[in-house]
Amino acid sequence: MMKQSLLPTTLVLLVSLLYSISSAALISPATAPVQPTPALTPPVAAPTKPVVPTLPESPSDNTPDTAGTADIVGILRKAKSFDIFIRLMKTTQLVNQLNSQLITIKSGGLSILAPDDSAFSELKPGFLNSLSDAKKLELLQFHVLPDYVSSSNFDTLTNPVRTLAGNKPGKVELNVISYGGSVNISTGQVNTTIGGIVYTDKHLAIYKVGKVLLPSDFFPSKTIAAAPSLAPATATDAAKAPKPDREKPSSSEDSSESSQVVPTATSTARRINVCATWVCLLGGVVFVAVFTT
Repeated sequence: MMKQSLLPTTLVLLVSLLYSISSAALISPATAPVQPTPALTPPVAAPTKPVVPTLPESPSDNTPDTAGTADIVGILRKAKSFDIFIRLMKTTQLVNQLNSQLITIKSGGLSILAPDDSAFSELKPGFLNSLSDAKKLELLQFHVLPDYVSSSNFDTLTNPVRTLAGNKPGKVELNVISYGGSVNISTGQVNTTIGGIVYTDKHLAIYKVGKVLLPSDFFPSKTIAAAPSLAPATATDAAKAPKPDREKPSSSEDSSESSQVVPTATSTARRINVCATWVCLLGGVVFVAVFTT
């Protein structure tokens, strides 16, 4: 009897529960489907090379000091396209001097103006082979400044700029003009610009230049050749040379000579005839006188 009374109650509770669930589903809004989050792409890295001709700023005070650890040949070989410049620095042993100077340096530094292989290809064929070892060394020393010059301090240099090639006014001179981030270099024979920074720290700066810097000392000054002198004429040539015409007298001489009587052949003949006539007359008188006596 009790089981029959519980059955209707249970059915009523189940119907009420189903109705409440369906009502809640109708009242609550439908949720939007979850869209997948797109993967973030890493930003493109900025170019490491400076924009030409504008040069980047010099290293700040926080830049680590690498003096004594920089290898010039290793830096140039890593930058590529400097094979000829590296070979010349090795054959002249200039690289050993520069590396030793960097090891012992405490203040200041070096600045190298390095032409790449394309710059050497613009030289005349056989030009490098025609130079002696001393001239090759001087050529490379002309590309090295004995001071550290940052990219922002080229406008503070005083022309002519001193190089390791020494001080030879008019022969080994380097003039630098910096304007608006562009650095122009002139040697008197070559004009070029700095195309970018190869390496820089607090003691060493290596810059790429567009041409090989040729000092005026490698090109002798042009002298005006003296006009060839005429050889003295020999006696045979003098005999063969035509004699100049008799110079005409000037107007004063003409007037003086015109006032004088110049004897001619006709007047001379007349004088001879007169003399002959007188001789005949005297001869006739003498003959008559002798005959009459």
